[in-house]
Amino acid sequence: MDFILIFKAVIIGIVEGITEFLPISSTGHMIIVENLIKFKAPMYPKAYMDMFDVVIQLGAILAIVVLYWNKIRGSLENLKPGKWGFKLWLNMLVAFIPAAIVGLLFNDIIKAKLFNAVTVSLALIVGGFLMIFMENRYRRGNKIRDIDDVNIIQAFKIGCFQCLSLWPGMSRSASTIMGGWVSGLNNSAAAEFSFFLAIPTMVAASLFSIIKIKIVMTSSQIVALIVAFIVAFIVALVVVDGFISFLKRKPMRVFAIYRIIIGALILGLVFTKVLTV
Repeated sequence: MDFILIFKAVIIGIVEGITEFLPISSTGHMIIVENLIKFKAPMYPKAYMDMFDVVIQLGAILAIVVLYWNKIRGSLENLKPGKWGFKLWLNMLVAFIPAAIVGLLFNDIIKAKLFNAVTVSLALIVGGFLMIFMENRYRRGNKIRDIDDVNIIQAFKIGCFQCLSLWPGMSRSASTIMGGWVSGLNNSAAAEFSFFLAIPTMVAASLFSIIKIKIVMTSSQIVALIVAFIVAFIVALVVVDGFISFLKRKPMRVFAIYRIIIGALILGLVFTKVLTV
């Protein structure tokens, strides 16, 4: 049994669980941490790494399903036209479409050009300053406190903002929350919309990736995958609950400042050759 692989998987599971739903970019942090602990190809098969990143994302998504199960179940029971469940998932579909189209069109270019430490750090910094500007400009006075009050135009705006997250390091959560601010949602409503939108977005992205992956795994790789999935799930449960409580009391500037600092630090590590591009 490869215990070093399993230990690294635990670390990545923790990183995924913490960062997936915070506006600080899970993809960005995964790229950096995997680089630092040498959890990447060619040390491990590329197909396995692709599978690993997909599966642990599904662990984080499962946390959202568990936390919001009552609302999800209620929406599915009211999925007829004219019912609130139908409106909710129609909004999610509309918000999902822009990034899905752009992602399909430019997926190969994004993977080839933007998945490296420099582009990720730049996205963290740019996204941090953009969050500060958007929060100061739009958040105050926003009236929408419940995602059930979001209309289809507002959902489409949020979906357009989600396209920003195709730049690794920008953060899907940050992008959709900013879209929520522009559309009149307060902090907690914008975050909750982002959580629900993550379900179709990440499940679709995961299935798309899984279809393309063909791999035979060793017993150690299977164990590492399962352990990371469970860790990501448990950590995300705790983080999402705490994040919502935080947003009811505090602005999001602290996350923007963190992004700027960590982005600058990564650039420094790249230029000193501690991190490879």
